[in-house]
Amino acid sequence: MIAKLDRRTVLLGLAAGGVIACARRGKESADSDRARVVTVFFGTYTSGDSPSKGIYTGRLDLDTGALTSVALATSSADPSYVALHPSGRFLYAVNEVADFEGIASGGVEAFAIGPSGTALRRLNQVASGGGAPCHLAVDRLATVVVVANYGGGSVASFPIQADGSLGSRAGFVQHEGRGPNRQRQEAAHAHLAAFDPAARRLFVCDLGIDQVRVYGLGPTGALVPNVPPSVSLRPGAGPRHLAFAPSGRFVYVNNELDSTVTVFTHDPDTGTMSMVETVTTLPAGFSGSNSTAHVQVTPDGKFLYVSNRGHDSLAIFRIDERAGRLTIAGHTSSGGKTPRDFGIDPTGSFLLAANQASDNVVVLRIDHQTGALAPVGQPVSVPRPVCVVFGTLG
Repeated sequence: MIAKLDRRTVLLGLAAGGVIACARRGKESADSDRARVVTVFFGTYTSGDSPSKGIYTGRLDLDTGALTSVALATSSADPSYVALHPSGRFLYAVNEVADFEGIASGGVEAFAIGPSGTALRRLNQVASGGGAPCHLAVDRLATVVVVANYGGGSVASFPIQADGSLGSRAGFVQHEGRGPNRQRQEAAHAHLAAFDPAARRLFVCDLGIDQVRVYGLGPTGALVPNVPPSVSLRPGAGPRHLAFAPSGRFVYVNNELDSTVTVFTHDPDTGTMSMVETVTTLPAGFSGSNSTAHVQVTPDGKFLYVSNRGHDSLAIFRIDERAGRLTIAGHTSSGGKTPRDFGIDPTGSFLLAANQASDNVVVLRIDHQTGALAPVGQPVSVPRPVCVVFGTLG
């Protein structure tokens, strides 16, 4: 009797285990299905004759590359660049304007992301501390949002509150100087703020003074100049954006004014950068006007892309992962006019090019062996797209 009961108990246990296993497999399958789609946020320009109304969202299928469900997520004034909170629950945007509630400043907005992953609810808005803020970043520990004020030539930091909103300004640094280009370098113009992969330091590209400035974060979010505090680019180069190799050992700076990329080694312990080489982003024989906009490294660290405005292309480079050096691997049309920005999805499968002047976003599939880009489907309508940021998977 006892033996029979034990056997029955075992059989019941096996059956229950099977049900649980099936349920678990079903959940994993459902999770896998959800993980194949990611939300994409698009920063835009709304001023002038722009048809844009604010921040837009879409959904990217990571199997097919189909970009669908593009719609306005929230109204906002010139939300040119956006940045995601590490939790995926909040989004931050600059308002690239010169007047904020009657003062010479732009704005910074905080939004809560709804359960759908696409709806945005404004939490608050603060003055950026300088005119025309054009870029922002969130540190990995989600303690501060740092903003680059292009028109003001300054950098400001704002603490993140428990509810995701922004607190009063905690840090501010005014850059000084000018470069040889009288039209574009008449003063300092901070153009990007980005943290290194370990989030130890903040790196700021200043197009107006041909420098990358390096800062640490104080305990209250204050900006503390690093030692050494900066690295200089070639006079007139106009450093605009930068990207780190996944290892953190190399930094790639795209120079807007002379259409080049400069490679630096990077010491994660000290923040020191040492120049390795500078290469052109344009094909041989091109003679038209051009300026670069954005630079990004694939998640596997094998390839680097730079957007060319004028040539309207994406320059493709192979990366020597030991030395950091670049070898040109070709150029691919952005599929529109004036590719301002682009984004590579978290899996490294697709690149989305935001063509500002033709009001579209083009999806390009990345060849993991060669870095080549191939368009997927037709261009998707997005008004005056400036920035592409991916949400969390699921």
